[in-house]
Amino acid sequence: MLTGLRLHQIALIEALELSFERGFTVLTGETGAGKSILLDALDALLGGGQGSAGVRLLRPGSERSTIEASFSLNPPLLDWLQEQQLDTAEEELVITREWRRLEERINSRSRVNGVVVSRAQLLELRPLLLELTVQGQTQQLARPGQQRRWLDRFGGDSLLAGLEPARSAQRLWKQAEAALERARGDRERLEQERQGRQQLLDEWEAARLEDPFERQALEADQDRLVHGVRLQDGVMTLIGRLQEGADGAPSVLDHLAACEQELQAMAVLDGTLQPQLLAIGEALAQVQDLARDLDRYGAGLESDPETLATLQDRIAQLRSLERRHGLDLSELIAERDRLRELLGPGGAAASLAELERSEAQARQIRERVHGQLSALRRQAAAQLQDQLMEALRPMGLANVRFAVAVDPAPASEDGSDAVQFLFSANPGQPLAPLAEVASGGEMSRFLLALKTCLAASDPHVTLLFDEIDAGVSGRVSGAMAQLLHRLAERRQVFCVTHQPLVAAAADHHFRVSKEVQGGLTLTGVSQLRDTQERQRELAELAGGDSGEAHSYAASLLEKRVA
Repeated sequence: MLTGLRLHQIALIEALELSFERGFTVLTGETGAGKSILLDALDALLGGGQGSAGVRLLRPGSERSTIEASFSLNPPLLDWLQEQQLDTAEEELVITREWRRLEERINSRSRVNGVVVSRAQLLELRPLLLELTVQGQTQQLARPGQQRRWLDRFGGDSLLAGLEPARSAQRLWKQAEAALERARGDRERLEQERQGRQQLLDEWEAARLEDPFERQALEADQDRLVHGVRLQDGVMTLIGRLQEGADGAPSVLDHLAACEQELQAMAVLDGTLQPQLLAIGEALAQVQDLARDLDRYGAGLESDPETLATLQDRIAQLRSLERRHGLDLSELIAERDRLRELLGPGGAAASLAELERSEAQARQIRERVHGQLSALRRQAAAQLQDQLMEALRPMGLANVRFAVAVDPAPASEDGSDAVQFLFSANPGQPLAPLAEVASGGEMSRFLLALKTCLAASDPHVTLLFDEIDAGVSGRVSGAMAQLLHRLAERRQVFCVTHQPLVAAAADHHFRVSKEVQGGLTLTGVSQLRDTQERQRELAELAGGDSGEAHSYAASLLEKRVA
């Protein structure tokens, strides 16, 4: 829900700060006062107003202009903030866009809760915040898949729950189809290159490639053999010093044994030396263990030149294969296994047959899941037709006919349906695509009726209507007023209007006016809070400051209260 809007140096507005509430809000005022500036500002704030469109909003002569809007948080917004890794600790969502004049250029920057964001992020956020509808608007209808998305939203949770299985089934079929096409391509290429591939497989089979880590293991064995003599000399030196001594000198064990004897004699005289006696005994045992371990290690060392030569030949063979084919050993083994399958008896044909079965099975699953989704859409289409007809007839469209066509279409992640809204406003005229045959007024009333039908699907989104009631009769505008008020029971609704019947139905009323100060034209916005203020404004909308107009305005407000 939109809770506040602040404008600084925007178009004819010098400075403006407004607060909004739930329900139905109208903006009225004389032609040219700038009623649509507020809607244009929100459009620019949320990613619109690029290029010259954005520049036109800037107040002439200003160096800096700002639009800021605040929205109450709801679960979809919190999810979006978390996805974007933006702060969710705030009590509301604050979006700011600022323009600065830098010499002959104008730069703009947007922020969400103080963090700079891109236009792409704003356009992703926009559908979670508001929808703008203007008279004659057909862009929404023309967007690919838009009518299908409206139908899916209208279908509610049961229909929306069918979308993910449809997407998953389509993805799985695409994967199966891609694997099948690759296999078919492999088989065709294989027939052309079979002889060369067979020679390659023979070479790899002769190389006995089994262990992807064979070269690393062989190199470790090679290093041990190359250094075998040096390691054996080192072991002999260490054992000699530990057990036998060198050049007639006592060994380490001799020294430790002598130290142990001396401590034994001392401990007889002073019992406090018992811990030291134990320590020297442990040291003697550890050195003896070390000498035995070194002896075993030395016994296991190899220095066999023939074994070393065999290892080096195998390492050279493996390195040559890796270098020549540009693959490491694990990749060579995988490619060898693939060639075995393709070149083996019936391998390629068997593999292709299995992939064909997998693709057929995935296609059947997709068709079943998409068929279930299509059934849900047809059911929702019938309900939408009835509800829309009920909403359209009171708005001067007594002879209207409307249908939702759900026709087969090439399968995609959105199912296998093409959804199109068909419309006929007059008897004798066939149903035709709505975007092609509806007039501007008919389109506005249709979109209003549609938004009413969709009200329950996303109650958090604010709806903005810009003069969708222009040029309609009093009876039709009354029906539109009732529909707008009913819509506002579920959604926050804003409407720019010239119709007193629509303005009288609102819960909140803002008047947009302009005045000249010091040779400059300024636009102001004030909220009409008491009955007298609203009555005067409704009288102006009804035709002027006459007694008859005031009586008519008073009657409209009385009916609303009643």
